[in-house]
Amino acid sequence: MMEAMTTMSPPSPTRRPKAINAVPLRHPWRVTAAIALILFFVLFVLDSATRPAFGWQDFAKYVFDQRISAAAFITLQLTIYSMALAIVLALILSVMRLSPNPVLNSVAWFYIWVFRGTPLYVQLVFWGLLAVIYPKIHIGIPFMEPWVSFPTTQAFSLFWLAVIGLGLNEASYLSEIMRAGIQSVDHGQTEAATALGMSWAKQMRLIVLPQAMRVIIPPTGNELIGMMKSTSLVVAVPYSWDLYTRSRDIGIEVFNPVPLLMVACAWYLLMTSILMIGQHFLEKRFARGTTLIGGTK
Repeated sequence: MMEAMTTMSPPSPTRRPKAINAVPLRHPWRVTAAIALILFFVLFVLDSATRPAFGWQDFAKYVFDQRISAAAFITLQLTIYSMALAIVLALILSVMRLSPNPVLNSVAWFYIWVFRGTPLYVQLVFWGLLAVIYPKIHIGIPFMEPWVSFPTTQAFSLFWLAVIGLGLNEASYLSEIMRAGIQSVDHGQTEAATALGMSWAKQMRLIVLPQAMRVIIPPTGNELIGMMKSTSLVVAVPYSWDLYTRSRDIGIEVFNPVPLLMVACAWYLLMTSILMIGQHFLEKRFARGTTLIGGTK
């Protein structure tokens, strides 16, 4: 038995597997499409630089014109004031939509249905005709002699009519965004907060809204950028001091509208780029502690 064990051959060493010669997949059509897009972009830029209709000399002349920069500042004001009004109204509407009270729920639904279902331009036309529909504003008890009466044009300037029209329309969209964000928070957290004796306002401020902001901020940033571009419609009020209308009027004066439209586009791109940077940092701020796309935190 011992002799048989001594005559056995030693075990052979373990063989290492051969290295895999991995060959990356080639994507010839992807490379071809990328090259074609780059060539198209280069050709477009070269053609635009030499095309007389763009009027690059007039573009350089008016891009920093004082009238244009003042109009850009007014456009920024229209955007900020309208968005502030829209956020306040949207928060109220979203709470009303989530309310178990059928009256509050129905009123909020009707508001959203009307303002989302009709064009913004038409709504702004109605706001421009407010002084025609309601020549005077009366304050007092209904069906009795009013306490105070004054002309509508005295109470609202065209600027504030534009702000109200843009804000009321935007609130109908933001309210649904906020409602979705609030509903994305686990209901168990509010139940636990209620069990701890926290009031509804405290629950919203400390628990619900901080978590809902991760869902609310990205689409709200898009709506803010869309609001800035929608200010070009305030000519329907009619308010003619925004960026688009002012650049259009200057283009008509100099009989060369294309370069002035390019000037307006350049200013819109600048302002929306700044807003996009702010949106990025806000998203990063409220996404702390959660895993983002790409595995970063």
